[in-house]
Amino acid sequence: MRALLTADGVRLEPENDAEAAELSAWGARLGDHMLMAERHVAGEAMRLTRLGRRADVCREPINITSTSPDPAARLMSNFGDASFEMDGEAYRSVESFWQGLKFSDPLDRRRIAALNGREAQAAGEAKGYGTHVTYAGAEIPVGTWAHWQLMERACRAKFAQCGEARAALLATGIRPLEHVLPRDSRAIPGVIMAEIWMRIRRDLQAGTTPEA
Repeated sequence: MRALLTADGVRLEPENDAEAAELSAWGARLGDHMLMAERHVAGEAMRLTRLGRRADVCREPINITSTSPDPAARLMSNFGDASFEMDGEAYRSVESFWQGLKFSDPLDRRRIAALNGREAQAAGEAKGYGTHVTYAGAEIPVGTWAHWQLMERACRAKFAQCGEARAALLATGIRPLEHVLPRDSRAIPGVIMAEIWMRIRRDLQAGTTPEA
């Protein structure tokens, strides 16, 4: 195996079929990883040390949306089918809870709670927002901190009760999470949504159960 120094890196060239196969396998295993050249002392060998996957090392953000090509991101999103209970009521997804807040009739809320995320969104958009939502007997202004706290409680219940969603969230490590959509929400902007997920992740990493 020949190692050729270039202006911006190292080029490895196999000299026989066995080395070609070895290099191919090595590249397949570490192709998306970053290597660090350890400090070189004149006259000694230089060592390249694996730092980890590029996305993790560079802390590339992960966009959590229901349309992500990554199944784990879709599960983490509010549309993910991850049933949970909160205050004695069952919900199919966080979106089912969130859209149900637009309805004052308990029967309507129970109907929305059983829908999948996409169906709940459609029902909620058809209903539209007033100036307030009601929950547990309290009137809460739309798009305020108190409104966002309801979203956080629902997300905490979801990740506490759904092991698969919790594992997916923890697997994001320290990478920034974001919620970027073609049209941002006025009720809960993407930056607020992303901070909720990262706050829950920090609690999980610290060993704290993210109860609602």
